[in-house]
Amino acid sequence: MPQEMKLLEAIKHAIQTEKDVMDFYLKAADMTANDRGKKVFEQLAKEEREHAGHFFKIYTGSDLGSFEEFISQPPSANHAMLKQLEKALDENVHERKALELALQEEEDLTRNLRMAASRIVDPAVRAVFDRMAEETATHYAIIESEYAHLMGMVHESDIDTYVRE
Repeated sequence: MPQEMKLLEAIKHAIQTEKDVMDFYLKAADMTANDRGKKVFEQLAKEEREHAGHFFKIYTGSDLGSFEEFISQPPSANHAMLKQLEKALDENVHERKALELALQEEEDLTRNLRMAASRIVDPAVRAVFDRMAEETATHYAIIESEYAHLMGMVHESDIDTYVRE
């Protein structure tokens, strides 16, 4: 039973983390004037909501209410990423800072999900964690690409132009 409790705690933590990251992306989208950046953040928020839903389906606890009730709660007041984002609002580097924070968060989350997956015995639950780790790594790549575009770096879609010239 202690193994089960640890697993339940890990899944609950994963649900909360996905919601926190979703809230971050929604806030970042709201404050981003650049249409392209706004769309990237909105898409990432949508995918984080889906990730939370995947974890919610395997969570056997009863303390979170329904998925819709949980996901519609206001953002966590003590979420470090949101606090850093709000601080960035005052620094006039909104989108860049949001992308930098997102890169760090996605990298950390990928590592934590992979570590959690390696400790889970149940193959079905481990598969969910592995899948979320891969999707989170994909988010990192999307954010990294948008960051490169924002900073005027060579974008991967332009690489053929630069390599051939």
